[in-house]
Amino acid sequence: MEYPKPKQWEVLSWVPIISGLYWLLAQSGASWLLWALIPGSFLLASGVALLLIPGDLRIYGLMAIGSVLGALLTIPVLIVADAGTAFFTLLGSLASFLVAGRVGLMREPRYPGALEPESSTRMDAKVGIDEFVLGYFVIAARVPSGELAGRMCEEALQLEDALRARGAFDDPASFHPAPPAPDETYVEKARIYGHDYEVLRFDSDFSPDASIPGATRWKGLRQNQECHVRVLRHPGKPRPWLLCVHGYRMGAAWMDLGLFSPSWLHRRLGLNIIQPVLPLHGPRSAGLRSGDLFLDGDLLDLVFAESQTLWDLRRCLAWLRANEENPKVGVLGYSLGGYNTALLSNFEADLDFAVAGIPVIDFAQTLWRVMPPGHLNYFAQRGLDEARYRSILAPVSPLTLPSLLPQEKRHIFAATGDRIVSPAHPLLLSKHWDVPVSWYQGSHLSVRHEHDAREAIRMAMLGAGWSLE
Repeated sequence: MEYPKPKQWEVLSWVPIISGLYWLLAQSGASWLLWALIPGSFLLASGVALLLIPGDLRIYGLMAIGSVLGALLTIPVLIVADAGTAFFTLLGSLASFLVAGRVGLMREPRYPGALEPESSTRMDAKVGIDEFVLGYFVIAARVPSGELAGRMCEEALQLEDALRARGAFDDPASFHPAPPAPDETYVEKARIYGHDYEVLRFDSDFSPDASIPGATRWKGLRQNQECHVRVLRHPGKPRPWLLCVHGYRMGAAWMDLGLFSPSWLHRRLGLNIIQPVLPLHGPRSAGLRSGDLFLDGDLLDLVFAESQTLWDLRRCLAWLRANEENPKVGVLGYSLGGYNTALLSNFEADLDFAVAGIPVIDFAQTLWRVMPPGHLNYFAQRGLDEARYRSILAPVSPLTLPSLLPQEKRHIFAATGDRIVSPAHPLLLSKHWDVPVSWYQGSHLSVRHEHDAREAIRMAMLGAGWSLE
């Protein structure tokens, strides 16, 4: 890994500084301040931080949030001010958005084996979208604080002892028994984007080991105990099934089926689709937002969430195999879904292929990269540093066990300009799987529109012998 040369001053910081000042000072009065305070404060604060304390990866996300809010508030600005003011606030916001993308990409380390990202305004815009979403993830995360932080550290060390006593470190497979197919299922009809589909509901029946700290608390998350699975299938002759595993903070039908395009996968390629909602997401949420508790930093929640995810994915496969004789099944996952695709391949040998797209692979590195320094120092003082956090996660890591799929059935694609999942992650999986990464010139959030990503998926299907329409 090669770090970029450090800078004492970042000249591009003046773009958000000037833009933020203009937002705050262009007009006077309460009506103007109502609209200008939030984008102006975000832009000014992030610009000053970039100038005086460069290097904190959270700066670019906050800058992108201020930029997007500024662009969205152009119409209200036209109402309370004039066209000239609206033009300059919009111009400053857009310029700051591109700066967030450009500087974020420039400050990212270069990893041996990763394709160099192109330098262009188009790439800056793609990366800026990543920074915006990453900034939202950081702000929205309910990182354990105060007494909860102390409790989390204590429980994490208790969890380590319990997992060791359970034999989960020596034999991770014993920690993940194979689930049976559900006995009872409920089916509802639904429609989205011009496509009819079914929503299959059944009990998860996941029950964490009672000897693990926090097991009772986890079982108390009632909405999380029911699986929701979207199914799109063609009538007539049997067709291949694609198990689609969504990413973090997704789980809503409009979002998931926007990513796993039915027009392309179901209609054009002629595939059947089975798309489960991950634990703690969508209708299974345990908080105000989809994905709350999954990646907020609490180690117990993460171990339970990943254990249940693996259980539920295998239960979906058990249902499918119980209802169709010898179905052909491939797996495609994005981001968090890429992690779980890789994990699933360690336990399911009867898959036609596994495609891990833009996969997060190391949760410890991901969280330590963006968590506030005060939290990290406190965790380390209590005996929970990054290395120990990572080691406790070993029973639910895709890197702990070898994949059961042969090499030709394992596929990875990733983005050169990814700011949510750094290139280090797909490279880790590449080394573990002993397969190369297919790179595309884009970012994490641009994956839907990237031809190279779709081509990697299509080639995995053709390599498995699937006949595509």
